[in-house]
Amino acid sequence: MTTENGAQEGANPSLNILTQYTKDLSFENPGAPRSLQARDGAPAININVNVNANPISGSGSDFDVVLTLNAEAKDGDKVLFVAELVYGGVFRITGFPQEHMLPVLFIECPRLLFPFARQIIADVTRNGGFPPLMIDPIDFSQMFAQRVAEEQARAKVQAVPN
Repeated sequence: MTTENGAQEGANPSLNILTQYTKDLSFENPGAPRSLQARDGAPAININVNVNANPISGSGSDFDVVLTLNAEAKDGDKVLFVAELVYGGVFRITGFPQEHMLPVLFIECPRLLFPFARQIIADVTRNGGFPPLMIDPIDFSQMFAQRVAEEQARAKVQAVPN
C-alpha cells in the first residue's frame, strides 16, 4: 500500500546501484609533446561538475543518474589538457517519501558515483602524460541547495508581471 507522499507503508528506504557505466570519455592534449615539459608553476585547473537524473521508463523506482566532470588545465593562455567524463549509474530507489526523492537523486546518488569518476579522471590524466588529477571531494548537498535556490529565483522572476 502506498501512502499519500508516495512511500511504501512498512517499507524500509532502500538505495541500490544496479549498474555503473562510462557514457562518454574524452582527453585532449593539444600541445603534446611540448605541453609535457617541466614548467615553473602549477597550471590553472578549472573543474565543472553537473548532475542529471531521469526516471527509467516503465519503472517507478529505477533512475539513471549522470555525473558530468569537465577539467581544463591551462598554462597562461595555452591549454595543456581537457578531460571530459560523463559517468552514470542506474539506481533502484524504494521506500523514500516523495519529498526526499530529489535530495536522494541529486546528493546521495552522485556521492556514490563520484569516487569512481574521480579515479577515471586521475587515470586518464596520468595516461596522458601529466600527474594524476585528483579532484577534491565535492559537496553535492551544497550544489543541490544552490541549484534549488537558482530555480526558485528564476520562478520568482517569471512570476512577476511586466
